[in-house]
Amino acid sequence: MNEFDVPDSRGTTDVINQQCASPRTFSIDYKNDCFQKDGEPFRYISGSIHYSRIPRVYWKDRLLKMYMAGLNAIQTYIPWNFHEPTPNHYNFSGDQDLEYFLQLAQDIGLLVILRPGPYICAEWDMVSGDEGETGGLPAWLLNKKNIVLRSSDPGSTNWRKPDSNVENEYGSYFACDYNYLRHLAQVFRSHLGQEVVLFTTDGAGAGYLRCGALQGLYATVDFGPGGNVSAAFAAQRKAEPHGPLVNSEFYTGWLDHWGGHHSTVSSAIVAKSLNEILAMGANPTSYDYDAPLSEAGDLTDKYFAIRDVIRMLQTVSEAADVLSLSGPVKSPYPLSFSEMNQYFGFLLYQTKLPVDCGTPTPLSSPLNGVHDRAYVSINGVASGILERDKAITINITGKAGSQVDILVENMGRVNYGKDINDFKGLVSNLTLGSDVLRDWVVYSLAIDEAISKGLLQGALSQKAAPPAQLSTPTFYAGSFSIPSGIPALPQDTYIQFPGWGKVGSGSGKGEVGFSGGQVWINGFNLGRYWPTRGPQMTLYVPVHILSTAAANNVTVLELESAPCAQGGCTVEFTNTPILNGTRCTALKNNTTTAQQQQHNTVVPIALLHSSANSSTATATQHSNTRTHLHHCTTEQPNTTMPTATQHGNTGT
Repeated sequence: MNEFDVPDSRGTTDVINQQCASPRTFSIDYKNDCFQKDGEPFRYISGSIHYSRIPRVYWKDRLLKMYMAGLNAIQTYIPWNFHEPTPNHYNFSGDQDLEYFLQLAQDIGLLVILRPGPYICAEWDMVSGDEGETGGLPAWLLNKKNIVLRSSDPGSTNWRKPDSNVENEYGSYFACDYNYLRHLAQVFRSHLGQEVVLFTTDGAGAGYLRCGALQGLYATVDFGPGGNVSAAFAAQRKAEPHGPLVNSEFYTGWLDHWGGHHSTVSSAIVAKSLNEILAMGANPTSYDYDAPLSEAGDLTDKYFAIRDVIRMLQTVSEAADVLSLSGPVKSPYPLSFSEMNQYFGFLLYQTKLPVDCGTPTPLSSPLNGVHDRAYVSINGVASGILERDKAITINITGKAGSQVDILVENMGRVNYGKDINDFKGLVSNLTLGSDVLRDWVVYSLAIDEAISKGLLQGALSQKAAPPAQLSTPTFYAGSFSIPSGIPALPQDTYIQFPGWGKVGSGSGKGEVGFSGGQVWINGFNLGRYWPTRGPQMTLYVPVHILSTAAANNVTVLELESAPCAQGGCTVEFTNTPILNGTRCTALKNNTTTAQQQQHNTVVPIALLHSSANSSTATATQHSNTRTHLHHCTTEQPNTTMPTATQHGNTGT
């Protein structure tokens, strides 16, 4: 058993004084299968840190590095024998100053998942500091010769005096003593009250959960990378049919034994499995040896790989309050662009599913009233695309009360003929089955202004890059530097989007798609890209928007599907425009020659993240240098920026 611990605004945690945190709440939302923090849906991304193995002088350094990796929580054990080495003699000072450690986490902005034991495993022996298998239980417990550790034996429960320790992976222990677990739960409740969330941690198998889980304690599982993530969480679902999915120990490595080989787990396997965990909406905590931070606190390749997976991304729906400078407008029926006093760009429509849609249910625009494309998601999961004259119905599923987000894109008005009275937005009602959807909240989105002011850089979310073919409209960001003092730099160039594009209108199943969106450089809107629909594959980048004095920021709004979950996103700068092709024909004909590639510049694009985690990429001519964002540093290249050549109707 363990507890989820939410530090309050005065720096005192729930484990010390629950009453101080009365304005703060943390609970399990069984209806929506998630946690609730302060009344809002919440997902943590956590990393284990053992303060008992780190000198106090380095605690802040390690916590800051964890925070900079994108974590919003830490998990830590409290070894009983570390604080009570002999009976009734306690030490909570110096390297054992637990309160100071928790205060540091609070100050840095990390929540704490506390695991107080009494048995913690952690490869921690009965004697503080030695590696072993007795999980922090004091050696003086063995003064009672016939003691049964981790059981209802009275000698095994003396721990209740100094603090509220609870269990760990009890389902793997032979005793299977439910009375022992009940006793621990009662003691924990007596110290912390009824509101604190207590949970158990066990292996992802029914046999482990049989003895490890107990009614009234939320059952979680632990498992490592490389396996079947869905099957592992299916084991948790047998114990907890509803509630958040939790991997309390995601093993980024494994322990070593004297005389054996050093255990390692590849960064790629860890990153892949972590992305799968996050894509399921689960709450992970990294754990074990071969860790992302070395014993000396060095940043490893695994640290950067994990950081790239959990790097904060920004969907349009999540950024609505930032993007909508005028705020939301409530209406019983959808409002058009004109009614919202907006004439270009995007509107975001939100409502709730009025009924359960357990089986696919048609969401339709029977009067062809989607002008022009509508990107539909249910509870943050992409459902499909409605498009004027092309796709007026998609099937959706979801529970009653689920949030429906519909981002409607104005793709330009008819400028000739009888249809020039071209109203934009949802210009007629949508139906769910045979019922009209009502009670809308509509956001007018000032995306150009928000990007030019840098408003998105401070707004964060906590999701992984979705591996599904269709994803919700999402912002991505990257940057590159152009060295100053080099003659003829910068010059005009072109931007293209290699590898972007998976699905098209409708359900998005089994079809080559029409990935598309908009791109900005330094706040300047270059226009729409749509590589698989074509024919234009590149966008012109005029020299006047580029800078040699500072990093050049690239912001991409991908409306359908980016390749980030499949191994990284990049955009390319090239000296040759492609004005007659699609992604499909380009791949089929392999139109980019080796000579052309030499003159291309690749800029890594990451899920939109806070400026604290940003890096820059230097513009070079080597298109095959597809470096991940965290590896990109500002260098002094001896090459030049790709230059726009005179081609077609595009100037130089």
